[in-house]
Parts: sequence; C-alpha cells; structure tokens
Amino acid sequence: MSAGSLGLRAPLLQIEGLSVRYGGITALRELSFTVGQGELVALLGANGAGKTTTLRAISRLVDAAAGRILWQGAELARLSTERTVRLGIGHCPEGRRVLARQSVATNLELGAWLRRDRSVIATDLERCYQLFPRLAERRQQLAGSLSGGEQQMLAIARALMGRPTLLLLDEPSLGLAPRLVAELMDTLAGLHREGLAMLLVEQNAAAALAIADRAVVLESGNLRLQGPAAELRHDPELQALYLGGAS
Repeated sequence: MSAGSLGLRAPLLQIEGLSVRYGGITALRELSFTVGQGELVALLGANGAGKTTTLRAISRLVDAAAGRILWQGAELARLSTERTVRLGIGHCPEGRRVLARQSVATNLELGAWLRRDRSVIATDLERCYQLFPRLAERRQQLAGSLSGGEQQMLAIARALMGRPTLLLLDEPSLGLAPRLVAELMDTLAGLHREGLAMLLVEQNAAAALAIADRAVVLESGNLRLQGPAAELRHDPELQALYLGGAS
C-alpha cells in the first residue's frame, strides 16, 4: 500500500479530548482526531475555529487545559518545542516568518540546526533546491527580497530541513496567486506520495481536499465534521460552509 492510499495506518499522532484556553476564552473544546503514518489530513474551518491553536498545541507552543496529545503513543504534554522537533514534528507557521536579513541558503541551513549529520544535511539541501528550483536560483539572495510565493517555498523547505516525520502546515497558500497555489499543492502531494505525513491547515478547502486522505472540520473550537476527503468534498454541509462560494 502506498503512503497516500487509504487504509489502516499505525497511529502517528493522536489528539484525545484536547481543550485549550486563552485566559477565559476556550479556543478548543474536547477535540479528538488522529493522523496516521504517511497520512495527509486537512484541518479546515473558518477564521477563529481553532486550527492554528491545534498546531501550536501539538508543537508545544501553547499548553493544553485538558486532554492528551500522543506521539507514537507517548504523551507530549510536558515536552519542550525543541524536543518535539527532535521527535520528528516539523511546523511551518502562518505568515512564513523567514529571516529576512539572511540568505536563502542560511535560512535553509538553520532549518537543520538540531541535526549533526552534515553530509546528509548537504544532501537534503540539494533536495530542497530540486523541489523548489527558484530557491536554488536565489540561494544567495536575502530572504526578505523574495516574493511572497518564494518566501512560502522557503518556509516549507526550511521545515523539511529538519527531516520531519509529520509536517504541520498553517495556511501555506495564503496570499498566493492561483498558479502558485496549484504549484504548491502539487509539491505537497508529491511529498505525501513519498511518505511524509502532514496536517494541513488551509482556507482553500477545495485545494486541500483534492490532495488529502482525510479532513477534520472545526467550528468555534469544536469538531464539526471528519471523514475521508473524497467523501467530504461532496458533503452538503461542507459544500454549504466552504465550497459553495469562496473557499
């Protein structure tokens, strides 16, 4: 069975009854879902639904008020963000956040800051340049001078330099032209076929569902829908919420 095909997968990430609060505001309420080995799960919902909070909780950037986050069966709750990266959880946050005054090459090298396998790092660097040829052309250019699409490519490539088993992606297509969105989704689909598991937060629901195995839909911090992406693409409720107009 290929990594991208549906079927039974060993649990990689398990979210069980996760609740997160910011002061008196509950951002997530008893959320539960899984990401299997090599699986691409789209995490959908309107602004404020709790999607970014979910990713931040997994990366240990915010604390859970209740529930559990399990990584290959082990609890993440007391670990640092650095430790989650070492375990194989990569996080590409919304807004790209590249180091504007550093070169493309330096940004990528910093993505491997926890690694010591220098020869393999060099191989991975060339792999990123193959995935994103425009970064290869601009490797000595300052990251802040790149276009928005190029900065997004750089942010994803930098996360890949950590050699993640699971890549968390927060709105990678935000602000990109339709041509670049299609190019980006093709690249993510290719990485998925190679076996990389992904949890993809994406406002462009149609694009996300086209490449995902499953989808989880949040509404106001609550689980609204989940199921196979191919089925949810035709779900009347999801159609009304996200696919009937602007997606």
